[in-house]
Amino acid sequence: MPIKIQNGLPARAILESENVFIMDEDRAESQDIRPLEILILNLMPLKEDTETQLLRALSNTPLQVECTYMTMSTHESTHTSASHLNKFYVTFPEIKKKHFDGMIVTGAPVEQMEFSSVAYWDELKRIFAYTRTNVTSTIFICWGAMAALNYFYDVKKYPLKEKLFGVFSHHKVFYEQPEPLMRGISDEFHMPHSRHSTVKVSDIEKIPSLKILATSARAGASIVASNDDSQVFVFGHMEYDRDTLKKEYERDLKKGLPIQKPYSYFADKSCEKVKMNWTSTANLFYNNWLNYCVYQVTPY
Repeated sequence: MPIKIQNGLPARAILESENVFIMDEDRAESQDIRPLEILILNLMPLKEDTETQLLRALSNTPLQVECTYMTMSTHESTHTSASHLNKFYVTFPEIKKKHFDGMIVTGAPVEQMEFSSVAYWDELKRIFAYTRTNVTSTIFICWGAMAALNYFYDVKKYPLKEKLFGVFSHHKVFYEQPEPLMRGISDEFHMPHSRHSTVKVSDIEKIPSLKILATSARAGASIVASNDDSQVFVFGHMEYDRDTLKKEYERDLKKGLPIQKPYSYFADKSCEKVKMNWTSTANLFYNNWLNYCVYQVTPY
């Protein structure tokens, strides 16, 4: 089944070129199907790139999905045009009384700041509280995961000596009952990371209502969930495109920032070819989330 998207969204042309089954609003209105409604709080600066990445990750499922994009009302984006935001995005006051089947909160380039120093922190806390009552299951990504863990469980984030940057090997954590979120994912899998902060496995293990689903020797806890799967915390970026880390690396080099080559990412010394080994994990993970954590339990 298709991803339902807004008429005119730039991601449409990209996804159509990849033969991703999408449906615009006009065609969707002619079908007697209620799609799963997913709210995406996009905190990334290059919002159009993130839109495409997440739509692609959500597209490999037999379920019809409709995405609503949200931006902060207390923060003005400087990397995405106001016309794009006004046309395709909503703010929290506009949807705060509505229920959603699922929600995704992206990362944000503010992880070296204290949470309370982030300009939109107070609004974000209100949105976090909203997910408890108005959303069936929420995925928090990278800084969004660290921020949510701090808000809900008082888990601290710690600065890293150098940026965790590259594609890292991860291992599933096995429990007596198989975890639906990890169904079909190999015992060892790969995921990109790009962050300056981390959380400690030992801090998470102290919280009985949380379970660690995957860890990495280099990246630490990588996937964590609440016992009822209503909250999912992913510290990497399995939704990333092939060249996302390459663009970040070239950007930081151009700015003269201290940056190492992304770990286990380039396939040759020229830093042109990329070894992309995480897409199957991304497809399975988001498919599992939509099926087991959203579709099968949503009451709406």
